[in-house]
Parts: sequence; C-alpha cells; structure tokens
Amino acid sequence: MILFLKRTLILLFSVCAVAVLIFSSLGVLLSQFAGTPEKADVIIVLGGDNGLRVRKGAELYNAGYAAHIILTGIDERFYHPNHPNWRERRLMDFGVPKKAIKVDATSKTSWEEALNTSNTMEEKGWRSAIIVSDPPHLLRLHQTWSKAFEGSSKKFILVSTNPAWWNRILWWSNKKSYQFVISEIKKNLFYAAVHY
Repeated sequence: MILFLKRTLILLFSVCAVAVLIFSSLGVLLSQFAGTPEKADVIIVLGGDNGLRVRKGAELYNAGYAAHIILTGIDERFYHPNHPNWRERRLMDFGVPKKAIKVDATSKTSWEEALNTSNTMEEKGWRSAIIVSDPPHLLRLHQTWSKAFEGSSKKFILVSTNPAWWNRILWWSNKKSYQFVISEIKKNLFYAAVHY
C-alpha cells in the first residue's frame, strides 16, 4: 500500500511538473518566430496596437530596411485618404513621408491582411516583406503568412515590438500579456482548423 501511494504521488508530481512546464513555455512557443530585420521591399505594420507597431515600423523605415510601408487594420468605414488617421500621422511624425505609406483599409483579420498584402506585393513586383507585430502574435503570423505566400517566390520575416508588458517566460504574471496569450492560443486553434 505504501509503495502504491509513493508511486501515485510520484506520478501526480510528474504530471503537475509537465503541466507547469507546458503552461510556462506557451510564451516561448508563441514568440519563437521573431527574426532580425533584413532589407526588404516593404514593411507591413499590422493593426490592433496602441502605437508600438507603428513606432517599430517607422524605426525600420528610417534605418533603411524598406522604402514602403503598408498599414493594415484601419477600418474602411472611417478611413478618408485626405485625412490621415492617427497611425498614419504617427508614422509621419516619426519621419516617414506620406508617399511611402499605403493603407489597407479592407482587411479585417490576420488572414485577410496576409492575402491582401500578398496580392499588393504581386501587383507592385515586391518580393520581400518585414511584418511587424507583438511577440505573442508571431506563431499565428508565421503560419498564416507561410500559407498566404505558399507557391510564390515571396518571402517574409517577422519582427517583433518590444512591449514593457511582455516576458516570454513569465507571460502569465502580467494581465495584458496573459490575456494576449490566452487569446492567441484560441486563435491559433481556430486558424489551424479553418485556414491551414
């Protein structure tokens, strides 16, 4: 009986340890595709942020990584080309000329952003893109953009922002980070079922 109890406790402890390890490594899993910027044709600044992505996109532009920027995630119902929205204005404040900025006001999801950008790149003859987003978003982006570019010569690299709220090991200790990771886990499962 004592031997059985010891084995049961060891098994229970092992299962708990594996569960904790898997849980804590979710941040590493989601952000593993962050790359180092390389010269490209266009920088894609994805929507859904509070300005960190825009700042990173402007930094990359000003460092000479690409001559064009596409802003996504702008609602076409409220977009007027003659009145730049706050993200366009912020890019211009950071030194990006208006003529270098193209706005995608039709994409509503990460999947649509990838497909529409792929089509724009085809029209413009662009072959390479830097995609800017936040760390927990990168796994889904890698899968999505790989699928959207499949069968073409186009390539992309994911470049991450550096938010103060993000820690890939202790992601669960910050409310914003925790919510982002849980949301991304759900979205990754949905995308795996629907798009891949």
